[in-house]
Amino acid sequence: MSVDPATLEILKNRFQAIANQMTLVVMRSAYSTIIKEMKDVSSSIFDSDIRLIAEGANVPIHLNMLKPCLESIFSYHIDIHELQPGDVILTNDPYIGKNDESKGSHHTNDLVTIVPVFYRDELICLSTIVGHHRDVGGNWPGTRGWNVEIWQEGLRIKPVKLYRAGKLNKDILDLILNNTRVPYDMEGDLKAQISGCEFGRDEIIKVVERYGVETVKDVINELMIYSEKRTRAEIEKIPDGTYENEEFVLDDGAYGGPFKLKVKITVRGSDIEFDYSGTDRQIEGPINAPWAATYSATHYVMRCLTDPTIPTNDGCSRPIKIVAPEGTLVNCKKPAACYQRMVVCHLLVDLIMGALKDAVPEKVMAGSCGCIYNFASAVNTKTHPFGGETGLPRQRWGEVVPSGLGARSYKDGISVLSCHVTNVPIPPIEASEIEAPVLYLKREFNPNSAGPGKFRGGFGLILKWKTLGEGKSTRFNYTAQKHKIKPKGLFGGLSGRSGRWVINEGKENEIELPYSIGDTYILNYGDTVTLYAVGGGGYGDP
Repeated sequence: MSVDPATLEILKNRFQAIANQMTLVVMRSAYSTIIKEMKDVSSSIFDSDIRLIAEGANVPIHLNMLKPCLESIFSYHIDIHELQPGDVILTNDPYIGKNDESKGSHHTNDLVTIVPVFYRDELICLSTIVGHHRDVGGNWPGTRGWNVEIWQEGLRIKPVKLYRAGKLNKDILDLILNNTRVPYDMEGDLKAQISGCEFGRDEIIKVVERYGVETVKDVINELMIYSEKRTRAEIEKIPDGTYENEEFVLDDGAYGGPFKLKVKITVRGSDIEFDYSGTDRQIEGPINAPWAATYSATHYVMRCLTDPTIPTNDGCSRPIKIVAPEGTLVNCKKPAACYQRMVVCHLLVDLIMGALKDAVPEKVMAGSCGCIYNFASAVNTKTHPFGGETGLPRQRWGEVVPSGLGARSYKDGISVLSCHVTNVPIPPIEASEIEAPVLYLKREFNPNSAGPGKFRGGFGLILKWKTLGEGKSTRFNYTAQKHKIKPKGLFGGLSGRSGRWVINEGKENEIELPYSIGDTYILNYGDTVTLYAVGGGGYGDP
């Protein structure tokens, strides 16, 4: 049955709007800064065959992970035919695929909630959201640090029904809340996330009631065919051939490095294959990428290289094949630690764009800032006495630090942006100071950070804050991915400038911090932390 163009366009935009609104519901209801201000939450709608219909414009690394995650859940853990109205499925475990393959969540902080959508007893869709929860237990506050195995990264929740036919399984909820340092925020964020899924469910039912089940199914099929055709047309613009590249991770945050990432891209007509064979084996430190994360990062780059007006749905992925050998940095297996998988995922973007630079020079960009995090855990019972109903000090605070993106073939790189697969804003200073005992002294552009070129890279950030934590209560944890291996320039453009982390800059006890993937320092009251973030690489001879 063919669908008239007007109905097709209306429902395409309606599904997209529902996905975007699902995320807004969560952000407006959540308790923690990381969701309500940093927007580290994403939504997607799938049909009953686990085909992506629409996704919100949120965190790229979250979005494509949900397809392999849902396939694992309903193939090996929960029978999709036994779902009931009112069910809510929950998981955060990266290792839920066949034989514990890493085809689940990306890391334990990302909780996935799924609400089935029924219409007259027929399963129509799955309303799904993934949100970053700031602490799920583990060795370190925020579940960060020098983890070397998945069991150090907090509570792992195999796919379970948190709600069964509308009834809460309180034992499961209590178990989860008993394993976090911030149970009050955790419960609030989880309820907000479920509310977002339920909003999506209710809106989808309204669409089905208005247009009918068969029309909605026909629209979904037509949209996927349309997106596949347009994606294939974009791939055909890339000359047939094989394109290769290598990048290196300097350190794993535990036992050193460097470690190699390798890709071979093969283009044949309208099909494209990404083969990561030759990438180093998984390692002790927490930067290993689960298969679902590599899947997400690869699809993100393809969306960057194709027409952004193509509707994002299952059709976009059909021309793409990914080969990622198990047990490597790009497809880790249990018990590999993977909290900091973003270090590898950011580098995959540069890896792929570098491989294709001669094939599509007008579409790629120079190297970007990579993964920069700034987290602190502090206590001051006078300024920040209690956290809601928990009776515990409000102490956990952190930022994904924005920095410089690489320059493009036609324009300077974007400055002070949380780049590529992250895409989360830095929270307002006031929100951070309310959240934890810290005082901001500076937040501004780093004017000497951008790589020169015909088009310069984006500028990084300078930020400086002081701890107001009592005594030696402040634990500072940071990540600085490209502060030694600089973001590369392209076609004669120069690299972005080096970055620096400094404790107590300009004082007698100044400490220049080393390159890190998760180092932790203890700070005294009044100590300052200053970051000079890297800028993006330049494009073209300056």
